[in-house]
Amino acid sequence: MRITHSLAAAAFAVVTAVGLAAPAAAAPAAGKYVALGDSYASGTGAGSYGDSGGCKRSANSYARLWADANAPSAFSFAACSGAVTSDVLDNQLSAVTADTALVTISIGGNDAGFGTVMTNCNLGSDATCVAENAAAQDFARSTLPGRLDSVYSQIAARAPSARVVVLGYPRIYQLGGSCSIGLSETKRAAVNGSADALAEVVSARAAAHGFTFVDGRTAFSGHEICASGDRWLNSVTYPVDESYHPNAAGHSGGYYPALRAVTG
Repeated sequence: MRITHSLAAAAFAVVTAVGLAAPAAAAPAAGKYVALGDSYASGTGAGSYGDSGGCKRSANSYARLWADANAPSAFSFAACSGAVTSDVLDNQLSAVTADTALVTISIGGNDAGFGTVMTNCNLGSDATCVAENAAAQDFARSTLPGRLDSVYSQIAARAPSARVVVLGYPRIYQLGGSCSIGLSETKRAAVNGSADALAEVVSARAAAHGFTFVDGRTAFSGHEICASGDRWLNSVTYPVDESYHPNAAGHSGGYYPALRAVTG
């Protein structure tokens, strides 16, 4: 998801520590793997972006970890930071071809304006944050389903034999946690409510298309911001576009094992 540069006003927050875990090897894949989506799919926030420019495709992302461990016959890493559903349709789906065996995708958060919501929650009042999240949740429930259907239908049409795994977004905060600074508990609860709304919508549309849904809330449980243990999500960081994104440990310890569990 995209975080706007106005969030720099809040960049005094402590940067989350990152711990890396080596992924376990899995059985080789028989076919091509295509990774689609936004910054949660590209690995923005996890570092090691190589020559991917503004797309910030990380060598530590769940997609790259899976490809490295499974040696697919081909790997197309099309996910890009800031992407919305129309970007997937216009700029990423061409990578999905009839010989594709696996597609992963994380998309929808930017369509719902979650980056702007986080900016305004940092800079505004509790009431502003609650209202912004309520609007994002309404959009997610009313408008996002049709946009997801457009993307999912095209994936199925281009690669009817592919396994498609849709990875959802985690809750950002552990409520009642150990944070002494940052957003109020009211704001944190509102933000988590938006994660729940996205999970509700994305999981339902994935199921309607026969796709596998990986719940990011479950994968990151106990490792959100304000958790007492290892935190797998960045708080406010510099660069600011990496704020509120999984760090390298979030991909290796959260998303990657969850993806491996459903792909054999």
